[in-house]
Parts: sequence; structure tokens; C-alpha cells
Amino acid sequence: MKHSIRRQFMLIFSASLISVILLCILANNLLLGPFYTRHKEKVLNEAYRLIDDYSLKGGLDTEEFKVGLDQVAARYNLEILVLDADTNTIRTTVSDPGMLADRLLGYIFSGRSSGEVLYSGDSYTVQKNTDPRMHTDYIELWGYLSGGKPVLMRSPVESIQTSVHIANRLLAYVGAAVLIIGLLVNLLLSRKVTDPILELVDISKKMSELDFDVKYKSGGSNEIALLGDHMNRLSETLEGTISELKTANNNLTVELNRKAELDKMRREFISNASHELKTPIALIQGYAEGLKDCVNSDESSRDFYCDVIMDEAGKMNRLVKSMLELSQLEFGNDNISMERFDILNMINGCLETNGILIRQAGISAVVKGEGPVYVWSDEFKVEQVLNNYLSNAIHYCKDDKRIEISVLRNGDCVRVSVFNTGDPIPEEALPHLWTKFYKVDKARTREYGGSGIGLSIVKAVMDSLNHEYGVINHENGVEFFFELDGSA
Repeated sequence: MKHSIRRQFMLIFSASLISVILLCILANNLLLGPFYTRHKEKVLNEAYRLIDDYSLKGGLDTEEFKVGLDQVAARYNLEILVLDADTNTIRTTVSDPGMLADRLLGYIFSGRSSGEVLYSGDSYTVQKNTDPRMHTDYIELWGYLSGGKPVLMRSPVESIQTSVHIANRLLAYVGAAVLIIGLLVNLLLSRKVTDPILELVDISKKMSELDFDVKYKSGGSNEIALLGDHMNRLSETLEGTISELKTANNNLTVELNRKAELDKMRREFISNASHELKTPIALIQGYAEGLKDCVNSDESSRDFYCDVIMDEAGKMNRLVKSMLELSQLEFGNDNISMERFDILNMINGCLETNGILIRQAGISAVVKGEGPVYVWSDEFKVEQVLNNYLSNAIHYCKDDKRIEISVLRNGDCVRVSVFNTGDPIPEEALPHLWTKFYKVDKARTREYGGSGIGLSIVKAVMDSLNHEYGVINHENGVEFFFELDGSA
């Protein structure tokens, strides 16, 4: 990433470290000289106090003073010279005290310093001076001890510029090494911070794409780990919420589609019902008007007119009942009541009920199956399906005039089929058989009073039971079937 936190950490660390090194170099250039001089001044003041204390304790000629003088000179790296009242050397820490004596006498007799005065008091003066012979800078202290003995102490001052240059070079080397090591350490440490952040970035990206499978796994107990835990909880919450929204949206879509479908069914129902009722109503109206106008005055004609009116009224009654029954099934207003019953017993009952029609048509009906055969289903609705199949078989049975009802068990499934001899159904008509008011042979359907709703009722019933149904053409007839759950 162009502006990654890791890169920013590296830049901030590098800039901070370089700034510190530059400030140290600047401080060396500006402050090291005065600080060094001040330090030397303090050293001379401390040394003077110690020597003065030694002189007060036992005098300058004692061994104790001599040892104390040597210790001070060694500790503070000083050249020390003490003279008596006759300007003779009493004690010194240098092998050639003549040069120091000449400088001290020069200060005493002239009464003033020859260099930069750093401190001037009643007993001594501290100054910064240069030895012309040695070309060396010194910090000198000259004055008198408590006993009035002249004293001179000095400490060589190395070249401050040289010291600053050396210190700056050392700072540069050390700074470069620290910078390299620091960058490596910073790289390692920043990875511990940025890797969990990058993981959170990846998780947030997946969440924006509605992918909630990725979870924060780095662990830990810091703020980033806490954020990761909250991200995981947010992911789970969003996943649940979106799932609920999708479910609600799907249910809403289903409801809207169902509403549209029901509205379409309602319009079709009204249209088809109007069409189917138009003919019988017209016939009833015509024959009723004929009776009123006494078109035929003989009794047999009046009976015929009344029979037609009653027949058409009966057809209308059956049509309306069928339409109401189908409407209840399609709109889901009919409850399903599951029970265990013997399907063979039901088939025999249906054949007995339709026995008069079967015998009048000269049809032989055969049941194939060994009973009892128990099934689980809604007994009343299954009987509706069976009666519709049997009614169609009776009215369309031809040639050998034979109806075969078969019951076949296949595992947990029981298939019931109704076969009648006669003409096969045209292939182009097969997809439309289950459509309301569809009639393959309208003239013949009208002849026996069919409404074209029977197979639509079969479809609605079997859809509500969630079982298979269908039709199969044979060379010598047609087979309608449906399936049910078997029972031991």
C-alpha cells in the first residue's frame, strides 16, 4: 500500500532518529566548548579547596600535605605549584617548576591576568590562557592559600573543535548503526501491529462483498484484538440480519407472485365460468320462454321442455360445485387430513358407486392388486381423484369396453392407475389436460355433461398432497395414474 501504516512508522522513526542525531551534533557545536570549560573551572575550584584544607591542617612542609597534593594532581590531572614568601618553590607536581614559577610571579607582580577571566575572587582567579611556548590552551587558577602562600594550578584544555569533530563523527557512526538496527527492529515490531490491521482490512473487504465466512484469528488482548473480536461479532450479526432480510424478501416475492397468480386465476375463473354458464343459461331461458309462450300445447312437448330445463340446471349446479371445490383447492382454503386407509377398499367402493353407469355403457371393470393395501393420505381427496379418473374412463371407453384399475406397491410408494380402452389422447393436447375448462373433444364432453374441471381438481389435490400424477398413452387406450405414501 502506498500510504501504509508500516511505511509511515518507518518514516516517522527514521525522521525522529535523524533529527535527534542532528540536534546532538548541533548541541556539540554550540554547547560542548562552554560546558567543558565550566567543568574544568569546577575541577580547579575543588582542587583549590582540598589543597587549602591540607595546608591548614599541618602546614606545607608536612608529609601529609605532600601526599594530598600528589593525590589532587593525579585525580584531576593538574599541574600544581606552591611558593613560599620568598618565591621559592615549596611543593610542585612537575619536574620543571621554573616555567610555572615565572608565570605565577608574572601574575602576582602584574596584578592581572593575561587571558580570559572565568572567575575572580579575593583568594584566587580562574582564567583561560594559552601557553605561547607549547601552543596549548590551559585553564589556570592562581592566587593565595589561606596561609598567604602563592599557588598556581592549571589543567590542559584539549582543542574543543577537535573534540567536537571527533564527537560528531562518533555520533554519525553510532547514529547510522542505531538507524539501521532501529529500522530492522521497527520493521519487525510494525509487522505485529500492521499484520492484524491488514487482516481486519481483508475482513472488512469480504464483509462489503457480503462474504461473512472470514473471521479475525490473530488473537491477543490489545485494542486491535478487541476490534477484531467486535468485527467477528458484527460479521455474525450482519450475516444473520441479511439472512433474515433475504428470507423476508423471498417470502415477499413469493407472496407477490402468489397474489399475481391468484389474481390471474381469478380473472380466468370468471372468464371461463361465464363462458361455461352461458350455454346452459341460454338454453334454460329459451325453453322457459317457450313454455311461457305455449309454443307447444301438448303435454309431451311441455315435459320435454321441462326435462331440458332441469337437465341444464343440473349441469349448472354440478359446474358451480366443481368450480367452488377447485377454487378452495387452488386458494389453499382446504385443510389436509392425513389418515391411514385401505386404497383397494376405496377402489371397490368407487366401482360400486359408479356400477350403474358402467353397466349401462357395457364396460367390464377389473381391479388388479392384492389387498389390503394401506396408504397414508387424505381419504376424501384421494376419493375425488379416483372418481374423476373413473368418470373420464367411463365416458371415453371404446373398442373392447374395458377398464383396468391397478394398485402397484414400489418400496414406500403405492401407484394407482386407471386404464380404459379407446383412442389415445393427441400428443399436442397432453400438456393442457390439467388446465381448467380444457376439453379435448368438446362435442363429446358436452354430450355427457363434462365441465373440463375434473382433471384440474386432480391436479390441485395432488399438488396439495405433494405426490406425482400423470397420464400415459397406450396403443389401445389411455392410462391415468397417481402415487401415495404406502403404509405397512
